[in-house]
Amino acid sequence: MNPDTPDSPPSPVKEASAAAVGGVAPVVAPPVVHARHPLSWMSVLALVVAALSLVLAGLIWQKLGFTQQELARRSQDSTEQAVEVRTVAKQAEALTQELQARLAVAEIKLSEVTLQRSQLEELMLALSRSRDDNLVQDIESALRLGFQQTQLTGSVQPLVSALQAADQRIARAAQPRLNPVQRAIQRDIERIRGAALTDVPTLVLRVDELARQVDDWPVQNDVGVKTASNKARPAPIGAPGKGAVRPPAAKAEAPDPAEPSQPVQDSGWSRVSEAWSSFWQRVWTDVTRSGRELVRVSRIDRPEAALLAPEQAFFLRENIKLRLLNARLGLMSRQLNAVEADLKSTEAALGRYFDTTAPQVMAAQKTLGQLRTELSTVELPRPDESLAALAAAAGGR
Repeated sequence: MNPDTPDSPPSPVKEASAAAVGGVAPVVAPPVVHARHPLSWMSVLALVVAALSLVLAGLIWQKLGFTQQELARRSQDSTEQAVEVRTVAKQAEALTQELQARLAVAEIKLSEVTLQRSQLEELMLALSRSRDDNLVQDIESALRLGFQQTQLTGSVQPLVSALQAADQRIARAAQPRLNPVQRAIQRDIERIRGAALTDVPTLVLRVDELARQVDDWPVQNDVGVKTASNKARPAPIGAPGKGAVRPPAAKAEAPDPAEPSQPVQDSGWSRVSEAWSSFWQRVWTDVTRSGRELVRVSRIDRPEAALLAPEQAFFLRENIKLRLLNARLGLMSRQLNAVEADLKSTEAALGRYFDTTAPQVMAAQKTLGQLRTELSTVELPRPDESLAALAAAAGGR
């Protein structure tokens, strides 16, 4: 035994066995209580700790084993899943490539379909626009023809009929882009129906009357013009014995039956004295008139009027007649610009070559001014708004 180890108390079993062997009754000794050494507890504690450590180590080792197995299993599963994922990825990539190829083919087909659709739309639009353009051109031609008929006839009815027919055609066509044209046509119809027109035949008659009066217009350098007094002068009464016509008896005073009758000698002498006085009065009137016509002082602003020869005056009057005739034809053919120019030239010739103080010339100038004023209302209404709308519709294609 280890001398360091304390002696353990004798076991009662051993003592009993020894007594039995010797045949001597054993004497039971009272138990002796010995004090335990503190190191034994430390050893036990160390053993317990060691045992627990071993148990824990075993558990940990077992758990590590399980963990390693789980990790290995999971790693294997992950590897298998990765392989599957790679396989699926390859399949997806192949499918993606296939889909991309199909998509490219579909895009090509879609582009072809889109191109064909755009071509079909352009073709349909071209056909529609061609039909609309033909309609616009037909309407424009009909309106221009109606306006020409209005110019020839002087009535607005052909133009109104053409506008109404155009309105009906546009209504049947039912094209939205022709709606502005339809509104413009309706406005032109209302405006033309409410327009006031001048009586062109009356203007033509007035121009004819002016042409007939041209020969009566005195020029500025004309001398010996017959005055109204010359035209109204009575026939000369000659002296007795020379075939003179005696004054009418109506001018003599009728004798009053209430008064006493005069002697025959007094009545004869009075008639002779009246005849001689009227004769000398006419002689004096002729002399004074001849003196006034012999020397005449007048103001001439243009020298060409004073230098106008008689044969030139004849051609001047004929030229004015031709201008008035041209104005008459212009009125009948509705050439208002030509009529205006002819009337202006006639009025200028009146002021330049003719005596503007003469009543005939003054009346002619007044008539020309009235004609020019009335020409502003002679012009027939035009379908300008409708033609502008048609041009805009044709240009908007």
